[in-house]
Amino acid sequence: MFKEKVLITGGAGYIGSVITEHLLSAGYKVTCLDNLSLGQKSLFSYAHNPNFNFIYGDVRNKELMEKVIPEFDVIIPLAAIVGMPACDAKPMEAKSTNYEAIVMLDKIRKPHQKIIYPTTNSGYGTKSGTVFCTEETPLEPISLYGNTKVNAERYLLESGKNGKPAITLRLATVFGTSPRMRTDLLVNDFVLKAMRDGYIIIYEKDFKRNYIHIRDVARCFEHCIKNFDAMKNEPYNVGLDDANLSKAELAEKIKGYIKKFEIVYKEVGEDPDKRNYIVSNKKIINAGFAPVYSLDDGIKELIKGYSLLMKNDPYKNV
Repeated sequence: MFKEKVLITGGAGYIGSVITEHLLSAGYKVTCLDNLSLGQKSLFSYAHNPNFNFIYGDVRNKELMEKVIPEFDVIIPLAAIVGMPACDAKPMEAKSTNYEAIVMLDKIRKPHQKIIYPTTNSGYGTKSGTVFCTEETPLEPISLYGNTKVNAERYLLESGKNGKPAITLRLATVFGTSPRMRTDLLVNDFVLKAMRDGYIIIYEKDFKRNYIHIRDVARCFEHCIKNFDAMKNEPYNVGLDDANLSKAELAEKIKGYIKKFEIVYKEVGEDPDKRNYIVSNKKIINAGFAPVYSLDDGIKELIKGYSLLMKNDPYKNV
């Protein structure tokens, strides 16, 4: 069976390294392009696979991208400055990587080349936390990161109307282990604090988010490749319908596994990240995709993973 050639920009990152593993296992030919700005070694174990290739480079390098892009059937643009703090620290780099590089990529690619673009459901911003956000809900990002991702999504969906189809995935807050681990994501962070510190201080405990396991994210990208023509030119929320949880509910769930975890709720003070929303994932489910990993699966996986990493240095922020 013919398997497309896939380019993943930012492929050495938290999500990219897991998608790479998943697609290689499914028989795709996968090339990762990354500038390795964080010194990642997350792709090293794939070097033995004849279907894997790596290109060192920056997605903002037009000459390089014009040379690379025409070779591929599918493009997954993950390269980005990720998260509010990182974008606020490097605003020009965030805009040029998260938005301008996507516009350039889209202008270079041909209409037959599929783009599956990961944005974020943080674009919904601050809602009531009681009404489900659907793909029709107005996007009101509250950070530079959210704005760059939302603008890139809008551009790609508009481009789709003009003959260059795309799918955009509004990912919930991702959790789970990865060769390029991120501990700043909410579930990953709370589990680490429970294990390393034994306590956590939570502000605005009732603010809600939606969550999704990183391996379900990888599965969803493959689903989009296989069903591109039926799904194209639409955005899709990707999360667990049974995991629209407040920060307090998440912490209490983790405490069910780590009994000595002390949770302190502060009424005075605030979290700089004001996102508060619950999300409906019915559209992606109706498109034939269903997650298979639960939040409980992820918590148990993280406990096991952190136990391995913390044996030598219990204070290291892995």
